[in-house]
Amino acid sequence: MTMEPDFGQEEAALQGGALYVVGVDEVGRGPLAGPVTAAAVRLEPGRLPQGLRDSKMLTALARERLFDWLMDHAQVSVAHASVEEIDRLNILRASHLAMERAVAALPADHALVDGHLIPKGLACTSRAIVRGDALCLSIAAASVVAKVTRDRIMVDLAQQHPGYGWDRNAGYPTRAHLQALLDFGVTPFHRRSFAPVHNILCQAISVSD
Repeated sequence: MTMEPDFGQEEAALQGGALYVVGVDEVGRGPLAGPVTAAAVRLEPGRLPQGLRDSKMLTALARERLFDWLMDHAQVSVAHASVEEIDRLNILRASHLAMERAVAALPADHALVDGHLIPKGLACTSRAIVRGDALCLSIAAASVVAKVTRDRIMVDLAQQHPGYGWDRNAGYPTRAHLQALLDFGVTPFHRRSFAPVHNILCQAISVSD
């Protein structure tokens, strides 16, 4: 049975005195290439979208439709952490940095964060919710916005670097992507701190020596 997120966490925060409650989620921890992208979304209590759920449970068409609705009817912020920041900070800290940037761009005084860890740089009260994208409407909304935004970025990058299939795999380590790394090498958009990319770079250095 598919779990439907609701507005209960937001209502509890509002009843507790919060004025601006946002849901926060990120996408892109696992890929070998591209940024990690976070979104923060504030929904109006009397204006909630139909069919909203965890982005992973939606078709691409449904995500696009909900993305358009959210951009028109909700307060939305999107932020990224770059490949350079991922390699310098580590993927967890970079993911949190993207979340912090997304929340900072909205008038938020309480954040509902997907997962079990709260980014240390949030400038408002917050609550971490495990499986929040399946339980909480605002986090589900953030998951949709982050997913659609990052997928579009990877489609654009695929035009610059054809052969890796980023328009289909969004930079995740599919068999085809891993083979393309061996065939074509590492691009500036690959995360050098991730093992498959790092190993190829080390092999290249060994061969050149």
